[in-house]
Formats: sequence, structure tokens, C-alpha cells
Amino acid sequence: MATWQEIENDAPEFAARFLRLFDAGKHKTMATLRRDGSPRISGTETQFTQGELWLGSMTKAVKAADLLRDGRMALHGPTADPGEEGSGTWPGEAKLSGRAVEVTDPLVVKSVVGGEPGESHLFRVEIEGAVITRVEDAMLVIESWAPGRGVSVVRRR
Repeated sequence: MATWQEIENDAPEFAARFLRLFDAGKHKTMATLRRDGSPRISGTETQFTQGELWLGSMTKAVKAADLLRDGRMALHGPTADPGEEGSGTWPGEAKLSGRAVEVTDPLVVKSVVGGEPGESHLFRVEIEGAVITRVEDAMLVIESWAPGRGVSVVRRR
């Protein structure tokens, strides 16, 4: 698992492109695991600050209950349609997986969200991997980053 800062240090160009795609819109889609192990999809907002990726949730939200029980999660940034010109104009998409860890330290909560612990949940995301998927020259290009491996690129027709 890694912090966002580790990705920026290890692969700054990849991290910058990831952020452009991931933050193209405010709302992200998050997958969590329900009590029975089945997937749940929820909308969420994120922020990159202090070298970390953070997400929050209202108290008693089912996605927060999922993360408190089992922190494994995946986040998918907003996507855009390719447009009429075809898939060559598609900017791509960004997604990542990891583990959400609740943070309750009052100083950290105040510095990240400006609130007090207990008003909502604050989670720091330990990143397992990050992926950018795009189309280039009629090929699907999948760039992925993982701790200890760095960036790898796969091209598919």
C-alpha cells in the first residue's frame, strides 16, 4: 500500500495525468463490500492533500459502515464520452484500489476537513494501485502503477 505522495515521487508524470482525469469532476464512484461480501456502488467526493488521498462520509451512511467493517474499496473518477469525432478524442479515465482507514485524530480531522471528529467520517486511502485507461491510435492503452513495481503499460487492439 502507498500514499499519494509516494506515487507522485515515484511517477510524477503518471500522477499528474491521473489527477487531471480523476479530478475532471467533483463526484467519484466508489465500490465497497457489503456485510455479505457483495459489492456496493456509492457516490463520493475525494481530496488530495498533505500527500494523502482522503474521502469522507456522513455518519451512519452505509458506505461508511462498509468501510469500517472492511476497508477494501475502489474509486472510479468521472468519465467523458468520446464525442462525435470518435474514440481518439477520449481523454481516458482514472481509477484506483486500496484500503480506507478511518482517521479520528482531532488535529488531523481539523486540518483536512475543518470539522470535529464525530461530525462525519474521515478516511485516508492506502493505495494498492492506480490505473489510467485511454485510447491511442485505435488501441486501448492501460497504464498502471503499483508499489514496488512502478508504472507498466499494456496496449491492446
